[in-house]
Amino acid sequence: MNGNRFGRLFQLTTYGESHGPGMGVVVSGCPAGVQLDEDTVQRELDRRKPGQSMITTSRGEPDEVTINSGLQDGYTTGTPIGMTIQNKDARSGKYEPFVTAPRPSHGDYTYSAKFGTRNWGGGGRSSARETVNWVAAGAVAKAVLDQSAHDVQVKAHVNQIGDVESPAVTFEEMLEHTEDNEVRCAHPETAAEMRDVIDDYQQRGDSIGGSIYFEARGVPRGLGAPRFDGFPSRLGQAVMSIPATTAFEFGLGREARSVAGKERNEDWTFADGDEDHVVADEGDPVPVGNDHGGLQGGITTGEPIYGEATWHAPTSIPKTQETVDWETGEEKEVTVTGRHDPSLPPRAVPVVEAMLYCTILDFMLLGGRINPDRLDGRPGEYDTDYHPSSPRNE
Repeated sequence: MNGNRFGRLFQLTTYGESHGPGMGVVVSGCPAGVQLDEDTVQRELDRRKPGQSMITTSRGEPDEVTINSGLQDGYTTGTPIGMTIQNKDARSGKYEPFVTAPRPSHGDYTYSAKFGTRNWGGGGRSSARETVNWVAAGAVAKAVLDQSAHDVQVKAHVNQIGDVESPAVTFEEMLEHTEDNEVRCAHPETAAEMRDVIDDYQQRGDSIGGSIYFEARGVPRGLGAPRFDGFPSRLGQAVMSIPATTAFEFGLGREARSVAGKERNEDWTFADGDEDHVVADEGDPVPVGNDHGGLQGGITTGEPIYGEATWHAPTSIPKTQETVDWETGEEKEVTVTGRHDPSLPPRAVPVVEAMLYCTILDFMLLGGRINPDRLDGRPGEYDTDYHPSSPRNE
């Protein structure tokens, strides 16, 4: 099976199945000299882990990370960072009815058709459980960017569940309020309405979709390339890889279909140094407005990068559905029981942020904005503050 790696220089390679012994990720391309420990990664994993509230799966996974390589005395060494997260609460028995009778709208049949076999417990490799690896890698990328000379900030929040949509919120409101409620909506009043909607679907044995708004500030201009290595191309791949994602957009997004060219086009002016959250010096050319979402020609402009991603309703629901068993030739009525989220966006927020961090850092390394070998950017220097001392000299 291919397709388990993301990134060019900052690469994450993942493994593991939902009900296997554990999950794991190898992060390659992290510069040396970055302060990192398990607590830094664990903070991000705790935001994604199951069992956080009544509107998330009750699967009792502590998601405790172990860093197995790539660190010396609390600093990255430039070698691959290996991390594992054990599966502690897998219960595969409820999935036995679906070994040869695929669940509606899952990956069961397609996996079996492709490989002639599959790990069927909990959905195996197709489960969103796999994103625990991505969040761990994103925590590493965030640590690199936070300790670099660049002031990159990333934040996301749930802006719609079903028909309930949040009004626009500021980046500061997202930083302040996203983690204040179980829905992870930065508009408290709307968050309460969203919670009611999710509760209603959950009580009816059903599920509901939604969307996430994301924004990144402090990303320097000039990252990315036209066509296949464009910043939006790679970011779209990252976000659309998240299970159950059905749409990705940036800037005006789908609204651009009804906007005339003159209205969408943004004139150029010279920066006066007072622009909010734009990476530009006084006198630099800057666009007037940001309907392009910080991206033009596949390349970053220095303006905030923003957009939205959409998730369909979770497919594991206890309502009666129909399937066929290819082993017995029977048509069957089935109910998918177990522990599942009634709506995915609340737990997907840290996953989106993680993939933004990974994408941004990869482009920063590719563009030479951060030295790929070492964070201090001092090639050839060996006597550093983070180099270990000889025990015999102490």
